[in-house]
Amino acid sequence: MIREERIFSNNDLQIRLFNGLSQKEAEQRLKRYGPNELTKTKKISVLSLFLDQFKDFITMVLLAATLISYFLGEIADAVTIVIIIVMNAFLGFIQEYRAEKSMEALTDLSAPHASVLRDSSVKNIPAREVVPGDIIILETGSRVPADCALIEAVNVQADESILTGESVPVEKIPIKTNQIAETITKEHKLFMGTTLTMGRGKAIVLKTGMQTEMGGIADLLQNVDKEPTPLQKRLDRIGRELVLICLGVCALITVAGIYHGEPVYNMFLFGVSLAVAAIPEGLPAIVTVSLAIGVQRMLKRNVLIRKLSAVETLGSINVICSDKTGTLTENKMTVKKIFAGDTMIDVTGSGYDIKGGFLTDKGPINPNNYTPLQTLLMIGALCNNAEYKNGEISGDPTDAAVLIASKKAGIDQKTAGHFARIAEIPFDSDRKRMSVIYKERNGYYLLVKGAPDKIINICAQKLDASGVSMLTGTQKRTLLNINDRLAGQALRVLAFAYKKIDFSPKSKLSPAIEENLIFVGLEGMIDPPKAEAIKSIKNCYGAGIKPVIITGDHKNTAMAIARELGMNAKENNVLTGDQIEEMSDKDLENKVSDITVFARVTPKHKLKIVRAYKSRRNIVAMTGDGVNDAPALKEANIGIAMGKSGTDVAKEASEMVLLDDNFSTIVNAIEEGRIIYDNIRKFIRYLLSCNLGEILMMAAAAFWGMPIPLVPIQILWVNLVTDGLPALALGVEPPDKGIMNRPPRKGDEGIFSRGLGTSIALSGFLIGASSLAAFMVMLYTSGGNIAKARTVAFITLVIAELIYSFESKSETSNIFEVGFFSNPYLILANLASLVLTIAVIYIPFLSAIFKTYALGYGDWFVVVLFSIIEFTINSLIL
Repeated sequence: MIREERIFSNNDLQIRLFNGLSQKEAEQRLKRYGPNELTKTKKISVLSLFLDQFKDFITMVLLAATLISYFLGEIADAVTIVIIIVMNAFLGFIQEYRAEKSMEALTDLSAPHASVLRDSSVKNIPAREVVPGDIIILETGSRVPADCALIEAVNVQADESILTGESVPVEKIPIKTNQIAETITKEHKLFMGTTLTMGRGKAIVLKTGMQTEMGGIADLLQNVDKEPTPLQKRLDRIGRELVLICLGVCALITVAGIYHGEPVYNMFLFGVSLAVAAIPEGLPAIVTVSLAIGVQRMLKRNVLIRKLSAVETLGSINVICSDKTGTLTENKMTVKKIFAGDTMIDVTGSGYDIKGGFLTDKGPINPNNYTPLQTLLMIGALCNNAEYKNGEISGDPTDAAVLIASKKAGIDQKTAGHFARIAEIPFDSDRKRMSVIYKERNGYYLLVKGAPDKIINICAQKLDASGVSMLTGTQKRTLLNINDRLAGQALRVLAFAYKKIDFSPKSKLSPAIEENLIFVGLEGMIDPPKAEAIKSIKNCYGAGIKPVIITGDHKNTAMAIARELGMNAKENNVLTGDQIEEMSDKDLENKVSDITVFARVTPKHKLKIVRAYKSRRNIVAMTGDGVNDAPALKEANIGIAMGKSGTDVAKEASEMVLLDDNFSTIVNAIEEGRIIYDNIRKFIRYLLSCNLGEILMMAAAAFWGMPIPLVPIQILWVNLVTDGLPALALGVEPPDKGIMNRPPRKGDEGIFSRGLGTSIALSGFLIGASSLAAFMVMLYTSGGNIAKARTVAFITLVIAELIYSFESKSETSNIFEVGFFSNPYLILANLASLVLTIAVIYIPFLSAIFKTYALGYGDWFVVVLFSIIEFTINSLIL
């Protein structure tokens, strides 16, 4: 009800409509109601974003161990670890900070200004300053700045697709201002964020900011919690397990050393140092770098990733819930069928491209050679308020579609210059038609377009290839059946008619003139699917991903689009919002696996649908651009917003933004996600096999009462330098062939699944055993030269691990199938690691720090012999 602060009177309202608010009143209301803007989630400070990088469990344990190491005098180890931890944190911070700054450039899509009536004059003010009670001025193309009620309107239609998902504009009518207690219905209201596609008018603001419909949906977002992604969960679990294993083994080694007579203090110091060295501190850093590299690659493919961890989740997606309008379709109504005379004609082309033609079952047809089609297209061009200039079209989407169809035949208002518009009877919801009167050389003509049932009933004649003839009752029923058939194909159908009239410009124009018309034909239009979306849907099925349409449109429209996209859309594969309303959550969970299309749904339904899929252990992506999509975007495992057409609320709710609004980009992103996850598995395989080999070598020596094969700083060098560089290179390994021809991995799949754990165990054992064997051989052949034996063990371990990095290039093919040279970064990383390791052996300054010994030719023979054992057994024998 319009009761401004519940004190409106008839006279007061009339004064408001004439004068608007005073500037003083507006300022008071702005203080009372607050700015007209949506509350945004509080931004994380730069410092908090940086400190968050240290919350990883491995990082916290390393910091604790580093402190202990420092207080025990192992300064070099402690300083080295701290440097690595800070570098890792800085990398993660830079990537998340850059993503957030990029988002700020994408969110300036709300209505920045509004025209309001203040102090009896129209003023252009920032939309955030609009207050309840303001009178706002709206025209075609205006974005509505707040929830309001129309008080004056001329042919107003609004695009409410960002709230409802429906692509067809909604007609709006004004309230009666002399009835102050009149109930305001939806047909009177305009909502914040919607756009006028036609007409002009004035409206009184009812609600602003978070009190609007858009604000209600934005508030709903605050109550949707995000859970960690599968990769976050798995890496956290792996990190904890590895730390416990390393600490446990190091404790056993310490106890074993004490048992064999080593001093307690020395063994305690050694145990702490070994723990710091043995924990795979490179793992979180390399995961971060790998994800960051993936983010940069995706940005080049028009995908903005807002969170690093979301990259991995993309690779495990098996359900994409997609909004229809503007996401899978062009959001441009397009005429696809014409019935003129007695002929059904297909119209080629899509969207607002004027390229296209006309086809019958006998082949192409030229409108200039077929009078009924030419006449219909002429009526469509003239009985029309859309405008086409410089390749751009403006106006009502239905008018735009009709005008584009006419322009495909070279017909528009300019080419029909001998016609001059005299008058118009606007479309209204009762008549369901629009009429215009044009003057031509030999008289006046009434041109009409509108709902077929209304038009056909007021026609007395018809135009066909033979000319004008009487329209019988039987023929009318036939035309209505043709209309039903087109509507059954989810086409929105318009009928076209005309007649020559006796008219004087001074005559009073009345709808009564719309009688005894000559029926010309029908046009069927639809918001067509994007061409690239059809290919993307096919790719989804090939990759084992189920695409699902969730839309506010009618069931038949959604089914027709789904079929054009190549999706299975039969009656039993479709659910409507009303059906969902009658179902329990459990019933919906049991049903969703069979559903391809959800039609006539609300934001509340979208949330239920996404949750139902997630309850079935699916990894769900939700695409969308409207405010109505935002809660489901946030609830989904991956929310995917549109960068161009998407609202700022939708973007803030998402993990990923498509900068080109192209559905096919999602498939590209999923492919990148799979590549990145595969590469993460590759370097996890590499790093953990190497760490396992190191721990087994040290543990075996301790339990057998042997001297320790490596000192902690040597293990630290292997972990951070020798292992680190090849692991980074594995993060950019080219994809395995057929990566998009395999099903997505399960959401609960362990990181060590598909034989990875076995491979790590076997390779780790062989690396550790061969390095320990080299140590033992050199120890006993060198007369007990412990420095020389440790150096041989050190370099054997390094080379064995570098060779193993090439084996880690693929989980499904051996190195001879993949090729040694497919990843130049890996070759460079191995060369760099080898050169640096040789440097710490032969450069005296470094040799003193790392306690190494300069090896001779015979020593290198032992190194080469034992370093190739793992490769020989694993690659050539097994």
